[in-house]
Formats: sequence, structure tokens, C-alpha cells
Amino acid sequence: MAGERFYLELEPPEERLRHAPHVVIVGGGFAGVRACKALANADVRISLIDKRNFNLFQPLLYQVATGLVSRGDVATPLRQLVGRQRNVQVLLGEVTQINPEGKQIVFNGKGYGYDYLVLATGSGSTFFGHEHWRTFAPPMKILEHAEEIRRRLLMAMEQAEQTPDPEARRFLQTVVIVGGGPTGCEMAGATSELMRNAMRREFRQLNPADTRIILVDPGDRVLRAMPEALSQAAQETLEALGVEMLFKGRVQTMQPGEVTVGTPDGDQRLQAATVIWTAGVRPSHLGKKLADAIGCETDRSGRVIVEPDFSVQGHPEIRVVGDLCSYKHTKDGNPLPGMAGPATQAGGFVGKDIAAMVGGQSRPTFSWFDFGSMAVLDRVDAVADLRGFKFKGGIGWLLWAAAHLAFMPDRENRYTLLIKWIFAVVSQSRASMLLTGMPSQHMGLDAPDAAFPMQPGSGPSIAEPGAALRAAMDYYSNQVSGLPTQSESGDSAAAIK
Repeated sequence: MAGERFYLELEPPEERLRHAPHVVIVGGGFAGVRACKALANADVRISLIDKRNFNLFQPLLYQVATGLVSRGDVATPLRQLVGRQRNVQVLLGEVTQINPEGKQIVFNGKGYGYDYLVLATGSGSTFFGHEHWRTFAPPMKILEHAEEIRRRLLMAMEQAEQTPDPEARRFLQTVVIVGGGPTGCEMAGATSELMRNAMRREFRQLNPADTRIILVDPGDRVLRAMPEALSQAAQETLEALGVEMLFKGRVQTMQPGEVTVGTPDGDQRLQAATVIWTAGVRPSHLGKKLADAIGCETDRSGRVIVEPDFSVQGHPEIRVVGDLCSYKHTKDGNPLPGMAGPATQAGGFVGKDIAAMVGGQSRPTFSWFDFGSMAVLDRVDAVADLRGFKFKGGIGWLLWAAAHLAFMPDRENRYTLLIKWIFAVVSQSRASMLLTGMPSQHMGLDAPDAAFPMQPGSGPSIAEPGAALRAAMDYYSNQVSGLPTQSESGDSAAAIK
């Protein structure tokens, strides 16, 4: 086992907690935070570990990506959420190994003991074996992803504003979104609102009618997990917003400025300055580390198969919750969906169950309450399937807004989100249109371009567009307009004239 065993002792206000059972919760998302809060009154000491020092409200990342809200509206410091609990210590770092036999994890390179371990590290994005596409089409799972997407969208619009060639402007105003699930549909609707309405007054040269937003999905309809009637209503709303649908389409190849999509009618080449990926989800890599350590079962996607109490077979002290687990002990035998509601309920149950075990009380039984699913499509339009009751339009939007505000863990963010949503509905404007993540503004100083999470650029000067947009414009010059590239011409403006 790499690393020495040591304990980061709490300095609790109550001395009795120093030798209390140690609960380590890995992951500060919906499930981890709720588990932590459920243990607030238990005689345990808790270490909440996360690679970030904040809780991220992932369902609203698309609003960060399209400038409707800012990062502070969807991210809350973990210490602000649970740090005032007398039995909690929040630790920043990454768990790299698990040793169930020794009841240890390796955290920041050192061994760290536990009595109970809760793994709630969520999920990430997958490109189905084509990880090099990540540079061309950023996903949307973390805050930096959303801000990179916003940067690319705004950079394309800024570039189009100073481009005299109308064909080049149309290329810059074209966006391809891969994936027709809730995230893809929400992103398509918000992008259309951004590029057709929000920019109407700010960009003098751009024609909103030249904007193209293409939604690609391998199925035959959007929102396939919802009833067909709501799926059809969502499609009609998006099409009314100008979103083009490309069904039964699978991405074959990708390069800067172009996506090749295979369809039953043959391959289609989509030329776009901006591509966004919302198609694939994979569980956290910690699930594989656990499976390798104890030989537990995983499903086809890599999620850990758990017992009715979310424990791992043979290890009742280890619980796996949220998107990292495959929980099939439901009434219909279908796994819990990877959404905020199930994750929150699972985290709360595990916290209460551990508290009952420590306190010698009767243990609870997990029962999932399915609230349903929903997706917002426009400023005041959404679809919702709430336990068989179907809503769309304005009523759907009100229900969507109420549900998201209820799940938001921080009270202050609830108020700011409500104000910004009302402002967006009334003014058709965006509150967070800052263009950040650019190279250094200092003259003569090279700096990496968007070094994380995208592949770093070579440090272009501020006079040039960002690395991703520059690559797309090089493609446009070579493959579409036939004009020389920037490197061939030596003039940064030549590629767009």
C-alpha cells in the first residue's frame, strides 16, 4: 500500500468525537452533501473529500454556458454548505486508491483510515472511444466545460462581427450539438435564445436569421426517456426556435470546423465553428478502482452494482451512491436514473442508515420516490412528466423552475437565480456575457490558451482568436472558401476576409 497511514484528526468542539466512528464521504455532489447532512446529529466524525471545494448544481450548467447565469449562481463552497456541522471536516484532494481490507483510502498520496466509506463521485463524459474529439467538442459536466463552451460561442460571435464575408459569418454562427437528451435539448434552446435574440441588439453586423443550430441524435426523437407526446412537444418548440433536427445520426469523424454524421441516407458533413457534446456519460473512475480492489460486480457502463442498502457485496461498511452505482432494487427492477432526485434520496438514506447502525437503532428501508423528469426549452417553455401528469409550455416552465429552486442547496443562490430568470424573461438579455479564458492581455507575453480542461494551445497573442476558433477558421479557409490559411498568408485577418 503506497503512502503512510495517518489520520487528519478533527479538532471538534466536543471531545467525544475524537474517537467516534470515522465516516469518509468521497464526493461533494448531491448525494455526498445529503449524506453528510443526514449524519449531522450522529456520534460520528465525518471527512468530506472532493477534488473541488464547492458543490456544483450540474442541471444548470447549460445556463452558465449560454451566459444566463454566472459560476457563482450554480456553485456553492462546501464549507458554506456543511462546514458548520460540528462533526464535519472538509478536505480538498483526490482519492486515488482504495484498500477495503485495511479500511483505507489513499488521499493526496497518503493512507487515510475509515470505519465507513461512502463513494459519491458521480459521473463524467465519454466520447465512446474517441477521446481526441474532446478538444473539438467540449462536453458539459464540470464548471470549466460550461465556461469553455461560453467562451467559444462568444468568440465565434465576436469574430463574425468583424468578418465582412457573409458565408464566413454563417459558418461562425453555426453550432452543432451532439445528443438529444435533456441536456442537449436545453443547450439547443438556450443557444438559440442567445444567438437569435440576446445578440440582436448587441451585435450590429450579425443577422440572427443566419444562425444555424443542429441537434444530432442517434434515435428517432428527442427526450426518448419521456412520453412520446412530450417528446413531440419538445421537438416542435425547438424547431420553432430554429433548431434543426438530425435523427438516426451517429458521429463518424470530427475535426475543427467539421463533423461527419452517419445517417441511413449516407454521411452528412456539418460545417460549424462550434461543436458541443452532450451524448455520453460514464461513471467516475473510482468505481473501477473499487472493482479492481474487491472484485465487485459492475454493469456494462462501469457502475458498481449495489445491495438494497447501497452497500457492496461482502463489505457492508462501503456504500456507493449517485451516478456511480447501479441500484436495481426498485419495484420495476430498472436501475435508478442518474438524476439529482435519486442521488439526493440515496445520499440521505445512506446517512440515516449509518447513523442508525452507529446508534444501535432500527435501520431504515430505502424507497425511492420518483418525482419524474423535465426539460426546459425556452425562456418560458418546458416539458415535464411528473408521475404520469404531463405538462408543457408556461406551466411546465413554472414547475421546472420550482423544482430546480427546491433542489438548489444554497438559499442565496435560489434568490439570485430567481431574479436572473425573471430578468431574462422580461428583457430577453443575458446577465453573464463576460468573455474569459483568453490568453494573457499583457503585450509580448505568451500564455496557454484555455489550458484546462481543453488541450492547451501554443500561446497565441491576444490579437488572434482563441485556439479552437482559429483552428475552425483555418478549416473554413482551406475546405470551404479556398483562401489561404493564416499561417500561409502571415496575416491573422486573411483567413476571414
